[in-house]
Amino acid sequence: MTDADERIEGQVVEEELDPERETRRRFALAQIRQYPDAALKMQARPVAEFDEQLVKLVERMKQLMQDANGIGLAATQVGVLQRLFVFQPEDADAVAVVNPELQDVSEETDVADEGCLSIQGITVPVERALSLTLVGKDEHGADVRFELEGYEARCAQHETDHLDGVLMIDRTTAEARKEALAILRPRIVLT
Repeated sequence: MTDADERIEGQVVEEELDPERETRRRFALAQIRQYPDAALKMQARPVAEFDEQLVKLVERMKQLMQDANGIGLAATQVGVLQRLFVFQPEDADAVAVVNPELQDVSEETDVADEGCLSIQGITVPVERALSLTLVGKDEHGADVRFELEGYEARCAQHETDHLDGVLMIDRTTAEARKEALAILRPRIVLT
């Protein structure tokens, strides 16, 4: 387990934030769709045009992800139904993957707790492949390829799931799902 693995709680980097950084995090989270927003359950469409609008979307998503203290963010989480996500590889700048495909997915799996910027305060155990190859395009249309293991492979699977309308609570155990939904269920307030 690397230092990065130890400081990541699911898909969210856990660390003490100064008041200014905490304010930026809260502002970023307010711009990210939260469960049970319908966009989170919708399937994204392939990106056809690599234009200035796409570049701006990617920059906005990278900034939101970083401000929110996340390690990945899918376009559906900002209400855009396009097959695109950004993620933070270990020891590298954030990158975008447009029209991502998971290849060479290992049969070896691991169960670990995952969190999500769209489902605040919840972590659930999810089984994921330990390694894979992620291919797609960057925001300019150039081919990209990443050989991923560990938390990076988990992140790619989590974000790709978002593009298919699948949430981590859809992939967990029945018991963990029931507990998570009990926490997420709006509370009725009688006045």
